[in-house]
Amino acid sequence: MLNFQELGLSSPLQQAVKALGFIEPMPVQTEIIPLLLNNPADIVGLAQTGTGKTAAFGLPILQHIKTSIRRTQAVVLCPTRELCLQITRDLANYAAFLPQIKIVAVYGGSSIETQLRQLADPPHIIVATPGRINDMIRRQKVNLSEVVWAVLDEADEMLDMGFQEDVDNIFKALPQERHTLLFSATMPEEVERILVKYMRNPVIKTIGQRNQGTANVRHIYYLVQAKDRYLALKRIADFYPRIYAIVFCRTRKETQEIADALIRDGYNADSLHGDLSQAQRDHVMKRFRNRALQLLVATDVAARGLDVNNLTHVINYNLPDEAEIYIHRSGRTGRADKTGISVSIINLKEKGKIKTISKLVGQEFAKAKVPTGVQICEKQLFHQIDQMENVDLKNEEIDSFLPVIYRKLEWMDRNEIIKRFVSLEFNRFLDYYRDAEDLNVDESTSHIRHELDDDQMSKRRQRVTKSRPEGKEAGFTRVFFSVGKKDKMNAAKLIGLVNEVTRTRDIQVGRIDIKDNFSFLGIKSDSVELLLSAFGNKRLNKAGVRAELAEIPVHDNVKNIKTISKAGRKDKHRRSK
Repeated sequence: MLNFQELGLSSPLQQAVKALGFIEPMPVQTEIIPLLLNNPADIVGLAQTGTGKTAAFGLPILQHIKTSIRRTQAVVLCPTRELCLQITRDLANYAAFLPQIKIVAVYGGSSIETQLRQLADPPHIIVATPGRINDMIRRQKVNLSEVVWAVLDEADEMLDMGFQEDVDNIFKALPQERHTLLFSATMPEEVERILVKYMRNPVIKTIGQRNQGTANVRHIYYLVQAKDRYLALKRIADFYPRIYAIVFCRTRKETQEIADALIRDGYNADSLHGDLSQAQRDHVMKRFRNRALQLLVATDVAARGLDVNNLTHVINYNLPDEAEIYIHRSGRTGRADKTGISVSIINLKEKGKIKTISKLVGQEFAKAKVPTGVQICEKQLFHQIDQMENVDLKNEEIDSFLPVIYRKLEWMDRNEIIKRFVSLEFNRFLDYYRDAEDLNVDESTSHIRHELDDDQMSKRRQRVTKSRPEGKEAGFTRVFFSVGKKDKMNAAKLIGLVNEVTRTRDIQVGRIDIKDNFSFLGIKSDSVELLLSAFGNKRLNKAGVRAELAEIPVHDNVKNIKTISKAGRKDKHRRSK
């Protein structure tokens, strides 16, 4: 195995590599760096995201830059703003001991005036998204006529996002005599057309097999009924207390719904989709990179080009329509020689897709059992004990309080103290998962079950996940709310509103009637005072929704009693990780 000193890098670049803590080059770097340094050629690099591609092309390009010539000599195209900024940061780190080299990022969603000022003094390297640099070309603010190196990173994603025309226009502005480097995780027909059209006798370097997922990722699936998909997601998150994951959904609407449900249920989660402004997107990504979020619920388009390290899981809430997209999703974990898990939550109708994807990835998918309530409680208990063992003790600050603490606890023995401290956090898991049902589908009897697809399920968000036995339920009161269908109110939103204003998940409700201008909700009588008080508080009830007792009482014989939650789910479970 070569080390970085043996690759032929210049002294300043070796210094930078050492300062960054790089020891041994990754396979893609070992394959490509010596080739570009000694025998520059057009190269196609087939490798997953996170395998070290930026250093593979960035270090040789930096070494070839002629600092005495103040012209743009290299342009790197990438699909998204996030990847553009990440590549720019990486190149700047590699050029830390080459201060005369100027690198500029050009991307949409940011001030064009600032970027115009940066381009006024031509940079040696431009890292850009196709749309924005095309704009600069039309404005005649960039001159690419002396570019020696043209790089297309994440080429398959770039073309899949509809940048083919932009890429064609950019290549028209490049000189014929240049080196073109193309990096892609997969090789669809669109990428092969670029290879034929713009590259001359390219050297193809394949790290792993074509279209194959990274070997560091374990692929598993959970087989559940479609209606239990969300419950399975929560159990997976609970079973892995240190989870740091992207949850992929098909549509913007579903992405927002699932993120909202997770937030209401106490998870550190947020959404990423095309309806967000750039400022909102940046805020979400900053929180996710800082690990203020554990779960990022995203669409494929919104997540493209994200460069986030150390993901423990990728969760396919829905399988993608195209198997190649699965490779992109799963490739976001298991990077840099670390292991990761790609989870798919599927129903019986999707089992065939798993077989197709498995063949493409070149790995078997393991069928896993959705964790039981007992297994989750055990996992959470030991996680809590681990946290307690490793907590940072502020001895000097705590010591002054110890005499009072000892007096308060002296009536309890050691075992009692331990039980009580553990129960502070652990009781909610015990309460929530007590008598939890098995979500796993028994395939031996599945032929007699009727499976609802996801479109059908989206119309049945009010299903009770754990209903009480039918029969007499005395003590319910009918409450009037001053919002209805004309306010775009539905049963799920009304339940969510009550959750938000009362700040509890323990209120039980019965019949829900949504009218055009108002709504009625059956409320357990012992919770009515709490609800009316909360809605009478302007600070809690920011929307100003009026709630008051209705004249018509709810009959004692109430069926399908639900516990309040997002979309009618039972969610007393409240977590803070």
